Amino acid sequence: MHRLRRYSLTTWLIPGLHIKRWLIVLIVGITLISLGLAYLLRSVYTTGAFPAFFYWITLQFLPRWLRALLFGAVGLGVTIWGFYELNRSLLAPFVSPDDDMADRVYRHRRRRSGPKIVCIGGGTGMPAVLRALKAYTDNITAIVTVADDGGSSGRLRSEMGMLPPGDFRNNIAALSEAERTTTRLFQYRFSSGTGLEGHAFGNLYLAAMTGVTGSFEQGLLASSRVLAVRGRVLPSTLELVQLVADVQDGDGRLERIRGESLIPELSAGRDIHHVYLEPDNPRAYPEAVRAILAADMIVAGPGSLYTSVMPNLLVPEITQAVQASRGIKVYICNIATQPGETTGYDVGDHVRAIEKHTSQGMFQYVVANDVFDVNPPPGGASAWVRLADEALNGYDLITSDLRDPDHPWRHDPERIEAVLIQLLTEHTGQSLNIA
Repeated sequence: MHRLRRYSLTTWLIPGLHIKRWLIVLIVGITLISLGLAYLLRSVYTTGAFPAFFYWITLQFLPRWLRALLFGAVGLGVTIWGFYELNRSLLAPFVSPDDDMADRVYRHRRRRSGPKIVCIGGGTGMPAVLRALKAYTDNITAIVTVADDGGSSGRLRSEMGMLPPGDFRNNIAALSEAERTTTRLFQYRFSSGTGLEGHAFGNLYLAAMTGVTGSFEQGLLASSRVLAVRGRVLPSTLELVQLVADVQDGDGRLERIRGESLIPELSAGRDIHHVYLEPDNPRAYPEAVRAILAADMIVAGPGSLYTSVMPNLLVPEITQAVQASRGIKVYICNIATQPGETTGYDVGDHVRAIEKHTSQGMFQYVVANDVFDVNPPPGGASAWVRLADEALNGYDLITSDLRDPDHPWRHDPERIEAVLIQLLTEHTGQSLNIA
């Protein structure tokens, strides 16, 4: 069997691990047992008759203080050795040979007491933020849109009357301990099979969990436990809402498009004038509201502006909770425009669209990319989201190179992490480094 890495004694002594108190209890117990044995041995020693060699093995030829020191040192060494080997044997099935158990416990405790962060959005952009933050805190709440009606999620929604699981699937995978394996499994799509073709395994898994637990929200909770998710993934509302968009052509004529999956497709070449939900004013999921009100930081985006971020903010109680929260409020702007939604938008246009649908000053900070490649993003119709020509009044604009080196039109989790952790550190005055 592989040997575990050595323990870091300095790490075990860091306050807050709840280790030292039990070590003290253990030492006190051993001391009391030793004291009892000492009384017993002294009684036997003073009344009994022993052979001559006993004089030598009990070191009676040495002063008593030296004997006490030697026996104490040997006893301490044997106790530490036995304690170490016992823990090594007990923990071997649960940790890899390369793990440092002290560091692992330390990181776990730091994450448990980490800041409360709420991420609002959906789509493929939000998991990048979750990956960035889960190393620092377990107190993450991802609030996800339920307006998705396309693909596998749309089929399950229409056939089973359940909330669309697609965005929940992506975010659960991002927060899972075994992220790579879970992501590959959850994103696997069946390419054949009657009724299975086109379905993502993760969607079917959440549908099964919904049936087993009796409700979608309980299915999410059970899935989080099974997959060792760091944090929670919650719906913004439990109502089966539909996203509706009014799009405007060059002549000013408006057309109404119903369905989240149809909006980018049918609005191409026209401007989105307004989006809203049907039924109007859906009730927010109570746990989502409580998470927002208790948050140290609220992050919206990145993600499709009108079909991923906005549907959550169109739930009135969600918007009211964000406004009432005392946490830091950050909007992360997309790096590239999305055809059919934000063609021609700069950072200022994204912010003004949020203000138009909610209220001014929803967020304190706007985080945007400030490095652009010469070549446009792939797809032909996309372009880089440039910085606004004029200042964003009422907002602190934070710019940095946020691009993923391999996919520069997407956000790099480590670069997002650096910006958000720096903001939290400045506001809380506490270091969040757990390395």
